[in-house]
Amino acid sequence: MKIYKDIDRLPSGTASEKLTEGNLVLEGGGWKGLYTLGVLDCMMKHDVNLTTVTGVSAGALSAIGYVSGQIGWGARIDLTYRHDKNYCGIGALKRDRGITGFSYLFDDILKALPLDEERLYDPARKLAVSAANMLTGKVEYFEKGRCDLFRAVQASASVPFVSKPVLIDGVPYLDGGCAEKIPLSWQGLANGKKTVVVRTRELSYRRKPGASKLTKLVYRRYPNFVKSLEKVNEEFNRTVDELERSARDGSIFLIAPSKPVEVTRFDGDMNKLGNLYWLGWNDMAAQIDSLKKYLG
Repeated sequence: MKIYKDIDRLPSGTASEKLTEGNLVLEGGGWKGLYTLGVLDCMMKHDVNLTTVTGVSAGALSAIGYVSGQIGWGARIDLTYRHDKNYCGIGALKRDRGITGFSYLFDDILKALPLDEERLYDPARKLAVSAANMLTGKVEYFEKGRCDLFRAVQASASVPFVSKPVLIDGVPYLDGGCAEKIPLSWQGLANGKKTVVVRTRELSYRRKPGASKLTKLVYRRYPNFVKSLEKVNEEFNRTVDELERSARDGSIFLIAPSKPVEVTRFDGDMNKLGNLYWLGWNDMAAQIDSLKKYLG
């Protein structure tokens, strides 16, 4: 199995118990989420452990390791198991009917790379992940301690067209990015608190409005979901415009790749994936003093 050649260089350790009041918002983006993992590991190394976290899709998976305080945990999974067919491949399709093998991740990989669930579920930190309700077409948030968190993460990161919907209480859900690309609407985000947003594409990136021609055919049973897919890209463009304005006036802290991201949603080039992780780490390291100043 092909793994990242510099896997042993990845940082490790446990984040300090020091918490900082504030919101952390994590965009998705498939394997581009390795940028986020680099950012978060660097934050943990510098004792920036925010109290309120929300993530979507790959951002939901990244949030797990951050809230559990495990430096390098998420990156080790992705950069070790990317080419394991049970994690991403035919095995995942057979077991989970999707592009990612969540049952393999939660049942098998976690035996090799255990998760600190006691720290993850510590009520001192809030965590929510978003998924798209296919019946209503709207985004919904699932908060740790009030749901099956792993099931919610699976729903949040189940990519449309290549994944079977995830049923939660009889309701079908798919990737939260189908309804809201950047998970900013969770009411659990603390009003008036400092907010850090982690993007997975360079600031200049905008999406083409509309949805693919297959959308209406594949999801004809879910008209509200189709409507959401048709408008989500345009809403994303408006959102990132507003985020940039807010970052310029200092009301939020926005971090994004400092150069164009060449990694695709399903990329398998391990060097590119590893380099993207280090880009996230280095971008955050270059701004860590500014981030701490912003957070006060």
